[in-house]
Amino acid sequence: MAVVGLTEARVRDLPLGSGIWRDEQVKGLLVVCHKNAKTYAVQGDVRRNGRFIRTVRMKIERCDRIGLREARMRAKTLMVQIQSGVDPSASPEETAITLGQLLERYIEARDLAAATVVGYRYHVDHYLKRWKNRAIADITRGEVRDLYDELKQKSGNTTANLIMRTLRALINEARRIDESITANPVSAIRVPQNKRREVPELNLAEWWTIIQGVRSPIRRDLHIFFLFCGLRRLSAITIRREDVNLEKGIIRVRHMKSGRPFILPLSDFLVELLRKRMEEDEPLNSPWLWPSIGSRSGHIEEPWEPKVPSPHVYRHLWRTHAIGAGVPYAESALLLDQRLPGASGGYVHPEHLVEQMRPHQQAVTNRLLLLLHKAGK
Repeated sequence: MAVVGLTEARVRDLPLGSGIWRDEQVKGLLVVCHKNAKTYAVQGDVRRNGRFIRTVRMKIERCDRIGLREARMRAKTLMVQIQSGVDPSASPEETAITLGQLLERYIEARDLAAATVVGYRYHVDHYLKRWKNRAIADITRGEVRDLYDELKQKSGNTTANLIMRTLRALINEARRIDESITANPVSAIRVPQNKRREVPELNLAEWWTIIQGVRSPIRRDLHIFFLFCGLRRLSAITIRREDVNLEKGIIRVRHMKSGRPFILPLSDFLVELLRKRMEEDEPLNSPWLWPSIGSRSGHIEEPWEPKVPSPHVYRHLWRTHAIGAGVPYAESALLLDQRLPGASGGYVHPEHLVEQMRPHQQAVTNRLLLLLHKAGK
């Protein structure tokens, strides 16, 4: 890039296709000689808080349409903006987008579960509140390190890691919107993966004795239901009575992590368990399969009982016993409403395979009942 003292005559004499010529009089002013035309342009570095953001080159006008004097005036005006940290080539929404604005764009662009949206908003409003109105481009690696250390001290490692994952995802989204953000400052720290949950072996004999001692028959049957079907907590507790069809032996589960309704085939044991449960609960006149008079929602919210597994542990155990019962991988995954891997997995629609899945559900139930029988239960 040659630096020359530009004049009107010299601009006319610059050969087409000769590249870029920089004006020695006005900083940032260029003459770009293309193959078929010559244009005036301006180029400069955008810096914010003393930190380099990006190099901007912006076309001013063709050389045959304006004179050198006007080109220099426009270049000076644009360079004032560039040197003040403003990219004149960016649209308003791409310039200095804040964390709060980015969160709304992130949520709007995705089909997220309601609980996920609530979680993201809580992270930003509670843990990242001081940065909510700050430009993403101005968040530094040092600030991220300091925040991470602060969160670990005040809220613990698990919460700190979760907030950093949220912040990392949002800034990655910002990089797609604003190319002036060249790196993610969260990369300055190492966010460890959550420790793999260790699921201990379940002594079915002890478990059965504890479960039979649960005072509430509804909560007792709910835990048995968890073990024999492997549903997630929220999926199970939000089942409505109207979605249970015992004649067909199915449940239509509305609240699934996948975001789509799920049809669960029932084994004979589960059909009888739910038949008795629904008959006993009929006087409560509740729309829920697992009602709770004392809860605000009308159904059981937290099924915790002392010395018994959590719903997620039951889900692990169901998958383990599915392998023990000889259920193939694909069928056991579909019964847990898990997406099959690979491109072909997207072509599988479990709602069309309910009857094909039923024998495998029955096989898992038979194995669990056999183990309980051997344990004398």
